[in-house]
Amino acid sequence: MRVRGVRRAAEGRPPHPADPHAVRIPMHILHLYKDYPPILGGIENHIRVLAEAHAAAGHRVSVLVCDPGRRTWTEERTGVTVIRAGRLTTAASMPLSIRQPLILARLRPDVVHVHSPYPLGEVANCLLGRGRATVITHHSDVVRQRGWLRLYGPLLRRVLTSAHRIIATSPRYIETSPWLRPVREKCVVVPLGVDHCRFVPPPAPYDGPPTLLFVGKLRYYKGLDTLLEALAHLPGVYLEVVGDGPMRGPWAALADRLGLADRVRFRNEVPDDELPEWYRRAHIFVLPANARAEAFGTVLLEAMASGLPCITTEVGTGTSWVVQDGVTGWVVPPRDPFALADAIRRLLDDADLRAAMGRAGRARVEAEFTQEQMVARVEEVYRELVG
Repeated sequence: MRVRGVRRAAEGRPPHPADPHAVRIPMHILHLYKDYPPILGGIENHIRVLAEAHAAAGHRVSVLVCDPGRRTWTEERTGVTVIRAGRLTTAASMPLSIRQPLILARLRPDVVHVHSPYPLGEVANCLLGRGRATVITHHSDVVRQRGWLRLYGPLLRRVLTSAHRIIATSPRYIETSPWLRPVREKCVVVPLGVDHCRFVPPPAPYDGPPTLLFVGKLRYYKGLDTLLEALAHLPGVYLEVVGDGPMRGPWAALADRLGLADRVRFRNEVPDDELPEWYRRAHIFVLPANARAEAFGTVLLEAMASGLPCITTEVGTGTSWVVQDGVTGWVVPPRDPFALADAIRRLLDDADLRAAMGRAGRARVEAEFTQEQMVARVEEVYRELVG
């Protein structure tokens, strides 16, 4: 069976939000993943936004995740029932829990919304889940653990085939993912969204020294090393790095070796309410990703909503779909510090172009990437399955 949004997905457009005047019958929605706030992460925050918005709309919303320790417990957070199942250990970044599948087998939601990649949850729901419908958001392919993927691959294909709907965050990911292409008839595009009322352009352009901004977890696929190498060819340009992660030490050492210690400032993670101000204190936002693990780039939306031109890379994912090359910023090849430096230089040398791209980015967010649109589109996917 094909949902109405699938044709729009193929054309790169999300389905329209459901009619706001239609009668709404509350659903029981269960989100299944490994972690949930206060644990930080892009997927964790995405689940929180959906769960709290749908709970506020009158739905019964539960989230089943794993606790960092061995205790199993339940809490209410902003109208959402959060069940934290005890874990035995963690292997290859995945919790190993006996309690989570057992709890899942006892629940009877209308919709189970699985957030992938998460093998334990995917397989547990495929074998034990009792929901009326299964929706999977395919946030990213598994990129680095290729040996492990050879073992899990057949199970993942079964999981995707058995799902009723698969949400991709961009049409580019459906086109380029070896896992989504065979099941594209089940796929619908629902882009991620940001709070465009919180991330807003400053009243006047930043008047400090030429400043670049990077925001994100410091992981290998973010490509910050390429940005540092590009910065070595841009005298007088500064870089603010907001975020932390396993590559903090190696990248700080690289900045020292390149003689950039006085122009690169590692700010660690900042409080959520301070983040919009960092976007207002920069001239250009840069996301120099180098692998498909960067599937979308929500930080690009935050930057565009803040009126910043963006520079990102072509890695076959949503990054080069979110940023329109020549309109809202530039798209350059990955791992190419010379191309990246040239793109930065072109923008720094042209204030009018920066302003025009910043305005275009803000307009694109308002038209396609608000949180309200994302929440409504996901609810429409649920309703098309359970009525």
